[in-house]
Amino acid sequence: MPAAPKPEILAAFESAKGFMPVREGLALHAAAVEAGRLGLPLLEVGTYCGRSTILLAAAAREAGVTAITVDHHRGSEEQQPGWEYHDESTVDPEVGRMDTLPTFRRTLHKAGLEDHVVAIVGRSPQVAAFWGTPLAFVFIDGGHTDEHATADYEGWAPHIAEGGLLVIHDVFPTPADEFTGQAPYRVYLRALASGAFTEVSATDSLRVLRRTGAGS
Repeated sequence: MPAAPKPEILAAFESAKGFMPVREGLALHAAAVEAGRLGLPLLEVGTYCGRSTILLAAAAREAGVTAITVDHHRGSEEQQPGWEYHDESTVDPEVGRMDTLPTFRRTLHKAGLEDHVVAIVGRSPQVAAFWGTPLAFVFIDGGHTDEHATADYEGWAPHIAEGGLLVIHDVFPTPADEFTGQAPYRVYLRALASGAFTEVSATDSLRVLRRTGAGS
């Protein structure tokens, strides 16, 4: 049986602002618990308000490792004003731009998980460029353009340790989903074609791959 989050963790996840469905969240948590057994950090690209971070932090706490989450907190393309996923409450009225960092901090505080997460505020490629620590788990859930999804994959996949997991969200093979999921789908296909990763599971739009070879 896959590891399930404790009831209070699941309740915190369900009440947090964000877009990940419960089924995918449960699969994400199970993968993070499994990866945590490697004794290395778990990393997420794309924090938003911390909904999925709750699950990674709970898994990290259980494994005695750290969850790391990377985001500039200004929102991805589809979260900007005028787009479907925009939430006016995340806009900082003083600067007139999105700022999800305060909401994220409140989310972790309410869940009692602040001590198990390191939040890095910055753009994924810039952070990945100086990263040097092996990772047990990388969850790609940032921008959905080819530019951003590819940069996240190229920046972070090389740091996944042997046996570690690469998890990609919003993988939609249908061309009708060009804006929301075709770029993650192309990254998923690239990971499989590289020979470095083998698919472990698929839950709706969530794909879990294991590093089984060199390269990326």
